[in-house]
Amino acid sequence: MDALRPARAVDLDRSVPNRANQASQALFITNPVFREPAFGAHHPLAIRRHASVLDLCGHLGWLDGDRLETCPLAGRAELEAFHTPAYLDAFAEASASGRATRAVRERFGLGSRENPLFPGLHDRAAATVGGAILAARRALAGRIAYHPAGGTHHGRPDRASGFCYFNDPVFAILTLLDAGVARVLYADLDAHHGDGVEDAFATDDRVLTLSVHERDRWPFTGAADGNGARICNLPVPAGFNDTELAFLMDAAVLPRATRFAPEAVVVTCGADALAGDPLSRLALSNGALWEAVLALTGLAGAAVVLGGGGYNPWTVARCWSGLWGRLAGHPIPATLPAEATQMLAGLACDLVDDEEMDPHWLTTLEDARNEGAVRAEIEALARAVG
Repeated sequence: MDALRPARAVDLDRSVPNRANQASQALFITNPVFREPAFGAHHPLAIRRHASVLDLCGHLGWLDGDRLETCPLAGRAELEAFHTPAYLDAFAEASASGRATRAVRERFGLGSRENPLFPGLHDRAAATVGGAILAARRALAGRIAYHPAGGTHHGRPDRASGFCYFNDPVFAILTLLDAGVARVLYADLDAHHGDGVEDAFATDDRVLTLSVHERDRWPFTGAADGNGARICNLPVPAGFNDTELAFLMDAAVLPRATRFAPEAVVVTCGADALAGDPLSRLALSNGALWEAVLALTGLAGAAVVLGGGGYNPWTVARCWSGLWGRLAGHPIPATLPAEATQMLAGLACDLVDDEEMDPHWLTTLEDARNEGAVRAEIEALARAVG
């Protein structure tokens, strides 16, 4: 990856950030395209996610002043820093026509049930990358940059994969490296292993990819016996609870990250690791995820926080809104205002049955903690990778 673009020096404050100052500099990155319907009908990502986060944060009064910035769409030259010309040609043609031949589906993964074609696809995917690039640039300038529409960590140079058409975390990391950052930590807390990012930087000593994800879950990669120098994977079992996450953070994740001494951190915080998500079997509370993200972003002077997976619209909206609140230094309310409850009550999801609905998803922002025992396999995992 180091041959992609020449590095140049950057005046970066490499000291560990002051939490209060970091919160005062928090920036929320968005684009109008993320409010538009996407992925068609009956797709796990057809639910309202980014729009609900914006609305919920708005109801809480958390997006005032200069906290919100609209990102541009990434252009062809920017996209070619990672994606192949052949794939970009096929993507442009398929997204414009709304059709993909069998050959295009098989070679590039476009137009499949997993990665469908839908109106606005090109601009949405390009904005995801544009947001990641902007986030990295703002992080270099001292802002903690939050891009919840990002986190498309399965995208490959030459094909779409796992609902991801481009790989925006790769572009955030490339932007930091291009600016002269010597060491970037990529930490992935999504329930699904961030295979695309790991493979992109597997031979680059400047990047440590660290992933906590569900074991035996698609894409069925990310075994614990990864490359210890550049890759650290912690595949956890179903039912993974708050106590176990805190244990892994203290015993394995933070020690490994601290030894790497990152100058910048990029975090993908998928909401699919939460209890109640229909596409995973982990059992974390959103507060446990927030604490893990805050610990990771506190390791370096430049920090980018991305979204990722999450297929329960109520848990996604509350998790990513509360994460913004924590990053920006806002107190988390005990109960939500009436307009926020009304907005959440209007959400829908084919993958969540009525009897699975938790009443607190409509009235509170922070989940009840899910504490529990630390299983022997979690302790063994920490020893294996720590």
